[in-house]
Amino acid sequence: MIVGVGIDVCDVSRFAAAVERRPGMVRRLFTQAEAERPVASQAARFAAKEALAKALGAPSGMSWLDAEVVTDPSGRPSFLVTGTVAARAAELGIASIHVSLSHDAGIASAVVVCEG
Repeated sequence: MIVGVGIDVCDVSRFAAAVERRPGMVRRLFTQAEAERPVASQAARFAAKEALAKALGAPSGMSWLDAEVVTDPSGRPSFLVTGTVAARAAELGIASIHVSLSHDAGIASAVVVCEG
């Protein structure tokens, strides 16, 4: 059963400019592995975290670092959730989280589907 769905888009150049103005933003949003990725990939991961928050009902108090977008050897993305995000997922009875990322023509996008 689908428990939640979220979608988000992020303008890559606007995201890059925000990071340039506020370098500490990267440490607040991304794990070390995510922070090492190119800016378009970071923008897609930011969109994924926003989409996940929407799928979880956008509760306050969740930490950005408690949702890490990881990729398997074939390049397929997935979420590694811990702490506040894992607690919210458990509260909603979520058994699996699906994520799809894309970036093209200066726009990064993500779709998240949470299943119970």
